[in-house]
Amino acid sequence: MNSLIQTAIEQGLIFGVLAMGVTITFKILDFADMSAEGTFPMGAFIFAKFILAGMPPLISTLLAFFFGAFAGIITYILHVKMKISALLSGILTMTLLYSVNLRINNKSNVGLFNYDSIFDNMEVIIVLIIIVAIIKILMDLFLKTEIGYLLIATGDNETLVKSLGEDSNKYKLIGLMLSNGLVALSGAMMAQYQGFADSNMATGIVVIALASVIIGETIFKNSKKLKRTTRAIIGAIIYKVIGAIAIDLGLSPQDLKAISAIIVIAFLGYNNLSLNFIQFKSKKVKVKGV
Repeated sequence: MNSLIQTAIEQGLIFGVLAMGVTITFKILDFADMSAEGTFPMGAFIFAKFILAGMPPLISTLLAFFFGAFAGIITYILHVKMKISALLSGILTMTLLYSVNLRINNKSNVGLFNYDSIFDNMEVIIVLIIIVAIIKILMDLFLKTEIGYLLIATGDNETLVKSLGEDSNKYKLIGLMLSNGLVALSGAMMAQYQGFADSNMATGIVVIALASVIIGETIFKNSKKLKRTTRAIIGAIIYKVIGAIAIDLGLSPQDLKAISAIIVIAFLGYNNLSLNFIQFKSKKVKVKGV
């Protein structure tokens, strides 16, 4: 059980980077970006391409981030320049990247067991904690800058940003690039962790990311001290631990997709019921006060 939980925590930390990326689009920009299912394996295949060419693992991992950011530009062009809806733009990018990913290494599965990784010569969990902590700190510092505040404002009130003389589309571009870059970075880390890059490794990855974000937001919704990045990371870890416990209790790994959906439904249902209850109590108080 201890080994299973440790594996869940390690994977949760990797998915924590994914969740931070999705937080930018879904929670901050209010942009339903589905391109993560193409960007996640893209990060893995980009890492594989460069590590097979002899590049150091750290450089190969960082290159995965920059190529992922480029994928965010594609979604931006489709949505802003070509006036395609946010949801469809992400789906189109995801579909396009599926073929691109196969072209990167000309195969659907690339083994990486015999190549260097960022986890060499150190405990995996320690490396992951350091990397995730660095990314979280950088994200928090970025969101406190003027660009970061305007990025948040674009999601909250785009009209306000325009009234300040700023181009809100510029901040959408920054958000999409940063989000997809982090998703690709997470994919590169997962490829090194599991020892291969596969074209189907991102199936259902958006659900996992959303589950992580929803869990973190639900559990810590009354805690103003915890930042969004922290909630996303903790949510991802909790999500993976729940899955590990489910398997330990005897459920088949084939049931994990169903478990993911049930987790999302449960937390969304809890959120909605809580909101309705608060609104009901508020109405009762107003009626009594009349």
